[in-house]
Amino acid sequence: MGTQEWTWITVGLTFAAYLYIGYRSRVQTTEGFYVAGHGVPAIANGAATAADWMSAASFISMAGLIAFLGFDGSVYLMGWTGGYVLLALLLAPFLRKFGQYTVPDFVAERYDSQVARLVAAVAAIFVSFTYVAGQMGGVGVAFSRFLQVPFELGVGIGMVIVAFFAVLGGMKGITYTQVAQYCVLIFAYTVPAIAIAFALFGNPVPQGAIGEAIPLLNQLQTDLGLDPYTSPFANNDLLNVFCITFTLMVGTAGLPHVIVRFYTVKTVRDARWSAFWALLFIALLYTTAPALAAFAKTYLLQQFTELGPEGFLELPWVQSWAETGLIDTAAIANAGSDVTAFLNTINRDIIVLATPEIAGLGPFIVALVAAGGLAAALSTASGLLLVISSSLAHDIYGKLINPAASDAQRLRVGRAMILLAVILAGILGIYPLGFVAEVVAFAFGLAAASFFPVIVLGIFWKRATKQGAIWGMVVGLTFTFIMIVGMRAHVVAPGTFVEPIIESFFGIKAQGIGIVGMLLNFALMIAVSLATKPPPERIQQLVEQIRYPRVMSEDELADSK
Repeated sequence: MGTQEWTWITVGLTFAAYLYIGYRSRVQTTEGFYVAGHGVPAIANGAATAADWMSAASFISMAGLIAFLGFDGSVYLMGWTGGYVLLALLLAPFLRKFGQYTVPDFVAERYDSQVARLVAAVAAIFVSFTYVAGQMGGVGVAFSRFLQVPFELGVGIGMVIVAFFAVLGGMKGITYTQVAQYCVLIFAYTVPAIAIAFALFGNPVPQGAIGEAIPLLNQLQTDLGLDPYTSPFANNDLLNVFCITFTLMVGTAGLPHVIVRFYTVKTVRDARWSAFWALLFIALLYTTAPALAAFAKTYLLQQFTELGPEGFLELPWVQSWAETGLIDTAAIANAGSDVTAFLNTINRDIIVLATPEIAGLGPFIVALVAAGGLAAALSTASGLLLVISSSLAHDIYGKLINPAASDAQRLRVGRAMILLAVILAGILGIYPLGFVAEVVAFAFGLAAASFFPVIVLGIFWKRATKQGAIWGMVVGLTFTFIMIVGMRAHVVAPGTFVEPIIESFFGIKAQGIGIVGMLLNFALMIAVSLATKPPPERIQQLVEQIRYPRVMSEDELADSK
């Protein structure tokens, strides 16, 4: 059988498994729909968190960006992993003690304000829609190449699959589907990396083989007139490397779809253990990604220099990807021997998906990578769609518009909102804002500017007030959103290219601008809080009791409120 047949079989089997798990995990209550009934075991929650976390950006795009950016691509590794550690150690246990359904729930309870809830819900929708655009775009990339279906149809198939298990099972269906998706994606990511490491260097451990790959790649790039692969600040200056890393880190700690995972476990102890398991599961992929990036870049440069532009264009994998429009063959022909121009003709999002073909691995491995990419994209998309649904149905409809709604009414609205969110997410996937990982980085900037300060100060500063939280979130989110839009060059129609309105903000580019929005949020929260009346004594006591260094029972926590 050929690659396409293997891909249909592999993707078909995994999708059937997701649908079956979603059907078996269907729920009939809002508690089951939003937080899986607080009944997910720690290790399962860790695997689901890892799948939720390792999105299409991690699986499809991150290694591609590292391959092309070299040293500067490490911002994604440092920012995303550092941010998860920050969330797991600093925030997750305290958020679990609050025992809420959503991040806006936490904001409303801590700041004693329904207006703050509304602002937080709008911010969650903004962040999640920006993030989900990258996931649905990743689904389209995988489908259009490996299953030979139009990009738009691929996005549509992904929408149907996600809608099925998310609408039926809510958080419970999503959680157990994500456990299966983690198993698929980690197997699909590590097996090709092991095969390539062994083929290139005779070492089956990618993390060990990278020590041999880097000197070879440095020499290869130097011989071609490029900066060595490990040269620092070749693509981003020191300021932007720092700002992007920090924005990704604090943005991670403010991502609503990751935070809500810690509400699904039974106890605070389970929240800590699920954080441990998630970090372990994440490390398996994140220590493999830089090795895979180096291997892919080595193969690309070797093939181009050995074969030349004409021979490179004749490679079967190049012709296959050219049909998707993600490799510009005309530009490669025009590039001649200009290696920089050649590299600019290749879409970064194809590197992981194309590497097995580049390395000449068997069709089953190629099909496995396709299934893994789809698993990564769908797992994160489902979590984000639930955040959007919960913000609209639980926080806005259930808490603000119709607080007297029955559990059944809230559940119906929640399912309807997921369907609406799926449709809008598909549209954003078809008309993406940039490379998958770039779009995701913008979402982290919005999360850093809106949620991180309000959560940190809400937990660790009793004096933080609702007025400070509202102004901080509004200004931080608005500033960051305007800056990101203004700094993005884009195509508005065929042949019509619009230059960015804003080049940079004091040298800081779009992917790192979230750090400025975060600082504005912190400054406004502190200033406005000090200028307004302190929170009620009941809220200050709640903050103290949440931070008390022992596990509180649910009854104790309820009494404290």
